[in-house]
Amino acid sequence: MNKDFYAHETAIIDDGCEIGSGTKIWHFSHIMSNCKIGEKCNIGQNVVISPEVVLGNNVKVQNNVSIYTGVMCEDDVFLGPSMVFTNVINPRSAVNRKNQYAKTIVRKGASIGANATIVCGNNIGEFAFIGAGAVVTKEVPAYALLVGNPARQTGWMSEYGHKLKFDFNGIATCPESGEKYELKENKVIKISH
Repeated sequence: MNKDFYAHETAIIDDGCEIGSGTKIWHFSHIMSNCKIGEKCNIGQNVVISPEVVLGNNVKVQNNVSIYTGVMCEDDVFLGPSMVFTNVINPRSAVNRKNQYAKTIVRKGASIGANATIVCGNNIGEFAFIGAGAVVTKEVPAYALLVGNPARQTGWMSEYGHKLKFDFNGIATCPESGEKYELKENKVIKISH
């Protein structure tokens, strides 16, 4: 394992992990065996990353987050404080279901708010935005804004995290970046950079 990353002395990193340069792992966090963590990630305090989890580059994991086996986060994902993933759809203490872990992919640039729960097997689309406390029970399209329990879509977000307002032609402009987006057949795509 290279040591081009920072780990607080109270952090535990198990054998077989790959951790990219510039990554920071803070107090009381546990990175379990065979995880792959990209470059320039920030792993907050009291985080558990279970075996074989994969995090891309520049992933921000806030305090008290649990990322269970079966989860993969692409580059630039934000995981808010105390949010949680699940990995078994019907857990029972007395029934071993380790061979039934469901996969969950969080696509590039997505943000998941504080205390949100992602029920396993439901992928989160690129640049989607999951509000604080939301409980995601189904697939989330790219750029979608979801809130509530169960989570429901209430709009679309830009890559800079602004709610998009579409005109009668289905075009919206991000107020911060000036990038333009098109809404067509209930899907959003970015049409200018």
